[in-house]
Formats: sequence, C-alpha cells, structure tokens
Amino acid sequence: MFGLGIWELLIILVLVLVLFGRKLPDLGEGLGKGIRNFRKSIKEPDEIDVTPKEGEEKEKNKKGPS
Repeated sequence: MFGLGIWELLIILVLVLVLFGRKLPDLGEGLGKGIRNFRKSIKEPDEIDVTPKEGEEKEKNKKGPS
C-alpha cells in the first residue's frame, strides 16, 4: 500500500496518536454533533419565511390600503 510496510504504517499511526491524541475526543464530539444536526435538518420540514421584506413593506404603505 503506497510502498509502505506494516512497520512504517505503525510508526505513523503512533506519531499521529501522540500529536493529536488529546484533540481526538473533541474532533469526535464535533463530528457527532454535525451528523446529528444534519439528520435532524433532513427529517424536519422546511420552514417558510412569510415576513415581508423591508422594501416591499414600504411600497405597500405608499400605495395605500387595498
């Protein structure tokens, strides 16, 4: 695999764990929250924004009551 033997891969894995070992739980937590939010957003129906835009509101007030 990429010209690397098993021992080289083990050394690289140990170095990565030493360098990033303390940050891995935080990365896992962030990834889990992101996946949960993604699944939640897929299951929920889309929200419809019915508030008038600022420019449209001014135009309606200028025209008068309908």
